[in-house]
Amino acid sequence: MVTAALYGLGTAVPLLIGAIVGLRYDLPRPLLAALMAFGAGTMVAAVSTELFQPAFEAEGVLVAGTALMAGALVYVVSDHLIENKLGPAALGWALMLGTLLDGIPENTALGVSLSAGGGLVLLVAVAVGNVPEAVAGAASMRKQPNFDRRRAILLWTVTAVVLVLVVIAANAAADAIPDRQIAVIQAFAGGATIAVLADSLMPEAYREGGWWVGLSTALGFLVAFALGG
Repeated sequence: MVTAALYGLGTAVPLLIGAIVGLRYDLPRPLLAALMAFGAGTMVAAVSTELFQPAFEAEGVLVAGTALMAGALVYVVSDHLIENKLGPAALGWALMLGTLLDGIPENTALGVSLSAGGGLVLLVAVAVGNVPEAVAGAASMRKQPNFDRRRAILLWTVTAVVLVLVVIAANAAADAIPDRQIAVIQAFAGGATIAVLADSLMPEAYREGGWWVGLSTALGFLVAFALGG
């Protein structure tokens, strides 16, 4: 449990740091784009090596592929509903729910991966990806009328605490779940993560940075893959 808590903090602390930076400062757009692209590259490596591959090897392409597509479908539909229902009138809650929607499947996968002796690549991927996401989200909150910095910090702190608890709970539950089912859960989380990359992180990185962000994405993949090796 201690290890799971530390890994959870490893994802939550960068989230909080990013939120605090976004609430106080305007980062240069190229720097923010580079961070987002690097995070996207690390997530690609994590999905490939720590999320989908175990399910593919344990269950084959049909079961693993179904779980992967289900994860992507759940994320895409949920994200669409949040954007349509909450809208700009409830931007703070929309951002928090969006972050949770990204983070819950990722941190669930991190918790169950720890039981199988993995998790390092995924930890790096989630931690790096959380920073630009929090910076951009918090900066958007700061631009809204009647902005309350204390309330915003509390909002992001609660989100970070929830994500730590998700890692701990997933790791505890993994002890009672067969390895083959854990692999399917990881594939499901991998699908959700791919959807996050396609819908949010990569388009935003390109929009903010332009043509060169592909290099930062490739570097992120290389660093995460090397750590996993």
